[in-house]
Amino acid sequence: MPQINKGMGAMTLTHNDFAVQTLGECTVPSPLNLSTVYGDYLTNYIDENERILYSNRLSAIKQYIENGEEPLSFEKAGPREKIFFEPGAVRAGIVTCGGLCPGINDVIRSLVMQLHFLYKAQSIYGFRYGYWGMIKESGLQPIVLSPDKVSDIHELGGSILGSSRGNQNVAKMVDRLMDYKINMLFCVGGDGTLRGASEITDEVNRRGLPISIIGIPKTIDNDIPFIDKTFGFETACTHAVASIRSAHVEAKGYQNCIGLVKLMGRNSGYISASASIASQEVNFCLIPEVPFELEGPNGFYSHLLKRLKRKSHALIVVAEGVGAYLCAKDEYDASGNRKFGDVGIFLRDGIKKFFDEQGMHVNVKYIDPSYMIRSSRPIPSDSRYCIQLAQNAVHAAMSGKTGMIVGRWNNSFTYVPMKMVTRENKVIDPESTFWLNVLEATGQPKSMRNTKP
Repeated sequence: MPQINKGMGAMTLTHNDFAVQTLGECTVPSPLNLSTVYGDYLTNYIDENERILYSNRLSAIKQYIENGEEPLSFEKAGPREKIFFEPGAVRAGIVTCGGLCPGINDVIRSLVMQLHFLYKAQSIYGFRYGYWGMIKESGLQPIVLSPDKVSDIHELGGSILGSSRGNQNVAKMVDRLMDYKINMLFCVGGDGTLRGASEITDEVNRRGLPISIIGIPKTIDNDIPFIDKTFGFETACTHAVASIRSAHVEAKGYQNCIGLVKLMGRNSGYISASASIASQEVNFCLIPEVPFELEGPNGFYSHLLKRLKRKSHALIVVAEGVGAYLCAKDEYDASGNRKFGDVGIFLRDGIKKFFDEQGMHVNVKYIDPSYMIRSSRPIPSDSRYCIQLAQNAVHAAMSGKTGMIVGRWNNSFTYVPMKMVTRENKVIDPESTFWLNVLEATGQPKSMRNTKP
């Protein structure tokens, strides 16, 4: 059976893993008035059997053919000719959870516009402050979302609905959906949010309710598996490069000066790695997927010393998740994640101490742009991606899909079961060409460990 690559673990996959749940037979004609034939210059409906290959490697396809098997594939996203819900009878809910991320308001706006104008939804509610706002005990009333209400929100960073972290009682959240007669819920968030959405789906199924639960994956870290990238990631990389370049200017302005930039990435180093390649100025990129040692002849500090002796300045980028093994705490946040110490400050102080012991004065310029990046507006490419994710999410909900997220795979939009994406995080494979790109761009050693793993 096929296994996914090291960048996303080593789980075994079957065709059943790719099967998207539906609420029932689709018998209602779509109001979109699209086409079913080619050559008439009208967009075609997506056939229910249209699939996107999971692996596009020729060797993998040949192996399936030799075994007489059908390749693994995702269901293709897009509008269907027959839908499950009656247009005009839709009552939708939207909730945003977890950390802020560029593009959330673009998603909210597009969901509302798509529901209202294309599918004639008359009631769209925005639950405030994440899943906390979905239980009655919060005392928070949902916001009624209309095209006028959301018309300008794409100009703003953050989320007009607010956000929160942590788990809530699933039964109470479903009770809240029933109170407002909601028959489709759009959950915008990362892995924790999608786990919560999966639990909501299970509770809805247990009660036999015709409610569609659709996830739109949001994590600035780009660590959700089975999708090419999450929205906000490109914006984060763009602003991260600007911070790196500022640190580079500072580092070059003084003798024996070190620019140190800490970027987002709790479980994966995609932002740090991508920004390091793009900037072309980073000397050391430190990510949680590639362990290293600080001390010793082949440790990070020794290589940093060699760099300073050779060039009199250095530029370091570190992902926050490196703190997992350098300065973790025995404390946990509301979502159950272990808290890390600030790895940027930890390294800043450690570097100073190391060079003091060497009798060498260094000047460390530390920059942490995390909250500025999280709260920023998306760049145009991210805005476009947000809109397309939201549009496809509405098409999915109207056709009765549930317990799934919208993603993009090999440049095609797809529907992916939530159960698949909540098993584990996507991480950088240290043996991949992508990580080799980082090593080649920075010139850092392939290993900064004193003993082989």
